[in-house]
Amino acid sequence: MPVDHGADFQPPSRYKNGHYSTFIPYLFGKKPKVDYKRERIDTPDGDFLDLDYIRSGNKKLAVLCHGLEGSSRSGYVILFADHLKRQGWDVLAMNYRSCSGEMNRTLQMYNSGMTQDLHATIAHVEHDYEDIGLYGFSLGGNIVLKYGGEDTYVLSQKIRSIVAISTPLDLYNASIELLKWDSKLYQWNFLLSLSYKIFRKKLQYPKEIQLRKLLKCSTLYKFDEHYTAPMFGYKDAADYYNQNASIQWLDKIKIPTFILNAKDDPFLGPKCYPVNMVAKLENVHLSVPAHGGHVGFAYGRNDRSWMIDKVDAFVKTQLEKLIS
Repeated sequence: MPVDHGADFQPPSRYKNGHYSTFIPYLFGKKPKVDYKRERIDTPDGDFLDLDYIRSGNKKLAVLCHGLEGSSRSGYVILFADHLKRQGWDVLAMNYRSCSGEMNRTLQMYNSGMTQDLHATIAHVEHDYEDIGLYGFSLGGNIVLKYGGEDTYVLSQKIRSIVAISTPLDLYNASIELLKWDSKLYQWNFLLSLSYKIFRKKLQYPKEIQLRKLLKCSTLYKFDEHYTAPMFGYKDAADYYNQNASIQWLDKIKIPTFILNAKDDPFLGPKCYPVNMVAKLENVHLSVPAHGGHVGFAYGRNDRSWMIDKVDAFVKTQLEKLIS
């Protein structure tokens, strides 16, 4: 598909800095009030998932997948949940294992390519709906894209569209980008949260978890090297990244898909903008505006209407094609 370079997104000058447009909506953006109803479901391996719903009796369901160390309460998730509810959708906001406020049961928590929980979630709810849309943010974007292209599962015929926002399509390349000096604050924020979870996991699995390794985890790459990769049976961090990077499944996606990645996103490396690849694909649309930061795309701290309108236009077009 032709690649959209987002020329229609012209934010104020201060929001033309990727860090500014990432931090301001994250720290100060207004969070609409949403009234979630929680349901816990069991997974085949003896764990659980906490799913947060907004149900209004609609026949369309939006499944929202948050980013690294996020949850159904992340600002961007709440923003879309409130908007989609107003647009006549029921909403299901996932909480990955360990992200719902209660530590999960198994040794494994979640990772960037863990599609089995998304599949279990869709299987649990699809009988109640006619149309399903998948929305992924950052790490969640990688999950929904991988799910859409891999052949591990038979996808529901009710999934009409996939949306991925600020997605590290090449996980290894994105990890290198986060090693830059001006990304240290992001690293520390994630590492603080992840390290706390390792301490909690140690209480559950005292023999399997070695806390001394935390001393070596000065970056996300090293955390994945010492914890994520071995927990999930990967050789090392590079192997984990390479096996789960969604970029390798884009050409296999058969569901209409929209990817929105800002060129000034401080989380993404150059390989996360596969312009030439997508131009040859039938089902994948890519928008790469010059500005927007990471899940920001703000005209002001409480105005992210361009991102929402862009996503809405794509999803509505796909649903209209089904009717015509």
